[in-house]
Amino acid sequence: MAFSLNARTRLLVIAPHPDDESIATGELIQQVRQSGGEVRILLLTHGDNNPWPQRWMERRVRIGVDERRRWGERRRAEVGQAMTQLGVDASALEALGWPDMGITARLRTDLDASVASLLACLDECQPNLVALPALGDHHPDHSAAHVLARLALDRWQGPSPELLAYLVHGREGHVTGRVKLDSSVGLHANKLAALACHRSQMALSGKRMRRLADRAERYLQVRGTGARVTAPVLPWQPSAAWHPWLHLMLVDGRGARSWPWREAPLARDGQGRYVLHALGDEVPGPAFAKLYMNLPSPWIFDRWGWCEL
Repeated sequence: MAFSLNARTRLLVIAPHPDDESIATGELIQQVRQSGGEVRILLLTHGDNNPWPQRWMERRVRIGVDERRRWGERRRAEVGQAMTQLGVDASALEALGWPDMGITARLRTDLDASVASLLACLDECQPNLVALPALGDHHPDHSAAHVLARLALDRWQGPSPELLAYLVHGREGHVTGRVKLDSSVGLHANKLAALACHRSQMALSGKRMRRLADRAERYLQVRGTGARVTAPVLPWQPSAAWHPWLHLMLVDGRGARSWPWREAPLARDGQGRYVLHALGDEVPGPAFAKLYMNLPSPWIFDRWGWCEL
């Protein structure tokens, strides 16, 4: 499906980390600028919780508070360089400085303040096109950013923008109904040049980063929230062996609630599926659930992730 870009386009790119703007939307940004439109980048974190590239480049093992802060400043500066390469002035960047690898925790403990920060950006930018991370992205910062953005957009009093969700971490084939962006050799080459500005990431993971950026830019067009289902069926069937460590989180207009899996308001239907009995029908707008474990692990990506109810 095609969408129109012109001089009236005001694009807001919501990027959880430095480099997401180039990997996921580098060609979209260029096309908006070529059409005479405006682009703003909302950077949620500075990407400072990124120890292995930092150890590699700085030849150090221990990373303290000062080293981590300096690394975050470096990555934020790289975003400005990438934006310039894409034809966007660095002043169009707004950085919130949220904790890297901490957006899900922020959503759980500081939901109203987080949504308020996004609302302030929406009020300032007045976008009519928003590119946001996909709910099905395996990186927990990306999927939590989707939830926060959707809640903020639902509360926003401005005109409803078109929403395009991008996937960085995960298999594109698992997401249907995608909008494919037209491209050209020149646009793609300049996108890769913008990616190269993220030197801190390219030094250790350049091959993986280029592979992600080489994919055609495809977006899932996010539609408005449909009718509320008071007892939605969850998509997960976790093994009983996992149950002692599992937690279920529900986020909607009332806030964020969570339960250990065995204490969650769940029932089984006639097909053995889990049904959630905690929504009610008094709060309109989007609602999301997440299945997760509170166990330390070197694996940063979600095993189950989120679903929209």
